[in-house]
Amino acid sequence: MKQLSPFGAVKRSLVGDNNPSMQPGSDPAILGSAKLTPLDPVEVRSFQSYQLTYTVGKLGIDDTGGIRIAWRSISDAGRPQMTDPMGDNYVTASSNGEGRLALRYDHNGGIRPWNEVLTLEQVGGYLREGDEITINFGDTSQGSAGMLTQTFVEGGREFRVMADVQATGIFIELPDTQLAVPVVAGPPVSWHAVLPTLRRPSEVFHLGVKAEDKWGNPTAQVKATLRFETSLPVKGLCETLKYAPKDRAMTLEGLTVAQEGTLWIKVFIDDHEVAQAGPLVIKNGAVAGFWGDLHGQTGETVGTNTIESYFDFARNKAFLDVTSHQGNDFQLTADFWQHLNDQTAIWDEPGRFTVFPGYEWSGNTAVGGDHNVFFREEGRTIRRCSHVLLDDQTDMNTDANTLTDLYEAFVKSGDDVVLYAHVGGRYADIFYDHNPLLETAVEVHSAWGTFEWILTDGFPIGRRVGVVCNSDGHKGRPGASYPGDSIFGSLGGLTCFLTDKNDRDSIFEAQRRRHHYGTTGCRMNMDLRVTLPEVSSLFERNPDAVPDTKTHHVKSVMMGDIVQTSADQVELAVSVKAHAGIERIEIRNGAEVLETLRPYTENDLGNRIRVLWSGAEYRGRDRITRWNGRTQFSNTVIERFETINQWNPDQLFEQRGSDTVIWKTVTTGNFMGFDAWLADKAGHISVTTNHGALSLDLADVGLEDVVLDAGGLERKLKVSRLPDASLAKEMTFTRNIKIKENGDNPIWICVFTEDGFQAWSSPIYVFR
Repeated sequence: MKQLSPFGAVKRSLVGDNNPSMQPGSDPAILGSAKLTPLDPVEVRSFQSYQLTYTVGKLGIDDTGGIRIAWRSISDAGRPQMTDPMGDNYVTASSNGEGRLALRYDHNGGIRPWNEVLTLEQVGGYLREGDEITINFGDTSQGSAGMLTQTFVEGGREFRVMADVQATGIFIELPDTQLAVPVVAGPPVSWHAVLPTLRRPSEVFHLGVKAEDKWGNPTAQVKATLRFETSLPVKGLCETLKYAPKDRAMTLEGLTVAQEGTLWIKVFIDDHEVAQAGPLVIKNGAVAGFWGDLHGQTGETVGTNTIESYFDFARNKAFLDVTSHQGNDFQLTADFWQHLNDQTAIWDEPGRFTVFPGYEWSGNTAVGGDHNVFFREEGRTIRRCSHVLLDDQTDMNTDANTLTDLYEAFVKSGDDVVLYAHVGGRYADIFYDHNPLLETAVEVHSAWGTFEWILTDGFPIGRRVGVVCNSDGHKGRPGASYPGDSIFGSLGGLTCFLTDKNDRDSIFEAQRRRHHYGTTGCRMNMDLRVTLPEVSSLFERNPDAVPDTKTHHVKSVMMGDIVQTSADQVELAVSVKAHAGIERIEIRNGAEVLETLRPYTENDLGNRIRVLWSGAEYRGRDRITRWNGRTQFSNTVIERFETINQWNPDQLFEQRGSDTVIWKTVTTGNFMGFDAWLADKAGHISVTTNHGALSLDLADVGLEDVVLDAGGLERKLKVSRLPDASLAKEMTFTRNIKIKENGDNPIWICVFTEDGFQAWSSPIYVFR
C-alpha cells in the first residue's frame, strides 16, 4: 500500500520532551541499536504484526536493567498485553542471552508526551554486547489477531526505544534512531461537501469535497464522477467533476453567486445523492462569515503529525478560513517556536486563509488555568508558564508563572495579542484574574466536551466575553477533529467570525468585538441583532478596560456588541439557517432561559421518542462520565432507530430486537442519545442506567423534556417526543426582551439541531 501523507514523522529535534541529561558515556554505541519491521504503511483500525529487534551495546545490560518502548499518549491503538495468546494486542519477547525478560505495560508510565510504555526488564542474568532482544507486537502464532492500529492517519507512528544499560532506572533514548510506521486512511463510508455560510453577492468562496473513512479520515481510496445540482446559479462551478484527489480531498476555488438567496449544492454519483453542502446565505451586508478552528496540537508537542500537515489539513481537508496552532508552552522548544512562526508566515494568505502564530499558556488551574494566546504577527516572545519539559532554560526569564504575570507582561510589551479562556486538562479559573482588553472569549466546546459554565459563571461578575468553539484536537485534524477511541468524547468545534474580509486585521477586530459564534462542529448561518427603541451608545471596546473607548450612536447592534441604553425593553431579531432540522432555540438573558422556540407544536408530534444522556463528573481533567444503559419499550415496537452523537463506532450502542436499545458510552459535558420511531403512541418506556432510571407511560411523553437529574456536573437523562418527519432547517423570529435595570443583560441564543449539534451566539451585552 502506498503512503498517502507527504509529511512523514515529526522531526525529533523539534519535539519538546525531557530526555535525561545523564548519559553512561559519550559513545552512542553504549546504548545499543534497534530496528523495526515492517515499516510499510498500514490502514487505520487494521490488525498488524511488528518485530522489533534490539541489539545490546558495548556496555551490555546489567541484571535488572532493560529496555523500554514508548508511544505518544495521544493514541487509541491497541494496548499491549502479555497474558492472553489468543487475544488482541498480544506481545511476546525473548533474548538469546542469559536470564529471562519480565514485561510490564503502563498506559501512563512515561514522561509526556511518551506516556505509554512497555518495559522489558532483564532478570536473573545479564546481556553481553551483540546479544539480541526480539519483541513480537501482535504475535499471531497462538491465535491473536495482531495489534490493533489507531483510528487516525499519521505520517509516522513512532516506536521510541530507550535503554537502561546499568540498572539505574534511567531509560535513555537510543541516539539517531527513529522507528515510525505510516498510518493511512481506510476505505470510504461517507461523502462530505463543505461551503461557507455567509457571503455577499459576487464575493468569492470555495467548495470542498472529500470522502471519509469510518473514523472521519479523508481517504484517497476512491475515484468517482461527481455531479452537482445547485439551488442558485454558481459561476465557476463545473456540472461534473472527475474526483481523483492527489491527497485525499479536493477544493473548487473562485466560485461566486451574483444574486441574493440561499445556496445549497447537492452532490450525486450517478443518480444517488451522496452529500449536500450548505446553507450558504448570499446577502448584501457589512460582513461575511469565516470559519475557523484556532486550537490544536501536533507531534512537536503532545499531539501527532507535523505542523506542516496540520496547516495543510486545516486549509485543504477541513476547508477552513482561519486557524492557529496551540502547543502547550512548557513543552514548546525555542527551535519549534521559530519553526512554527516560519510556518504561519508561509501559510497565511490574506483573503483566503488566515493563520495566527500562537501557543497555549498552560498554567495550572490554581494560577489561572489554560489560556489560548494569538499574536497578530510573527516574532513575538513566548511567555511560558514554566520550562518543566525543556532542557534549554536560557530564556526562563521570560516566563509568566501566573495568569496575572502573563497579562502584565503583554501589557508591558505592547504585544498585539488576544487570549481565550480554555477548558482542557487544566481548566481556566475565570475568577482568578481577567484583563478585558486581552481576554476576549471563552471556549465553550472542544473535543474535551461542552462547557457552558465557563461563560455563564462570568455573568454575575460582569465579564463581557464572546463565545468560541474549537477542537483542541491532538490528532492533526483541525476543523474536522473526530474523537476516535481515546480520552476525547466529542467532535471538535468551529467558530464563525463575522467581519468584512478574511485577514489578520479583520479577524482580530472581530475577536476584540466578539463578532463571532461557535458550534459543536456543524456550519450554520446565525444572525442575532437587537433593535433599540431610541438612539443608544455602542462601545468599540469594553468600557471596563478602556473607559474612553470610541462610541457610536446606534439603534441596532449585532452579536458581541456592548451597548448602553435607557430603554427598559429591546427587540431581539434572530435568523438561523442550519444544515439540518432545528430542534429548538433557547433565548437567554445571562444564565436564564427566557423562552424556548421550536419549529413545531404539540399537534405536530409523532411517534418519534428521543432519549438523551449528558454531563460530566466534575470540571477537571478526569471529567468523563461513563454511561451504561438500556431502554426498553413495551406494548409497541421500534420501526426505525438512529443514534445521536455516536462518535466512537467501536463503543456498544445499538438496537437489540424490536423493543430494546443498549449502550456503553461516555459524555464529557456534551450529550448523546438516540431517536426511536415507534409503531404506536401508546405503551411504556423504561430507561435504566448506572446513573439513574426513568419509567414513563409513552402517553405522558410530549413536547417538553422529562428530566432526571443524575448528579455530577449537569449529568442528566432526558426523554421527549418529536414529529416523525424531518424538522425545518430555518427559523426567523423577533421577540421583545425586558432589560433589567442593574448590571448587564447578556442576550444570546443556543441552537439545537435534530442531528445532535449545538451552536451558541456571543451575547449582546445591554446595560442601562
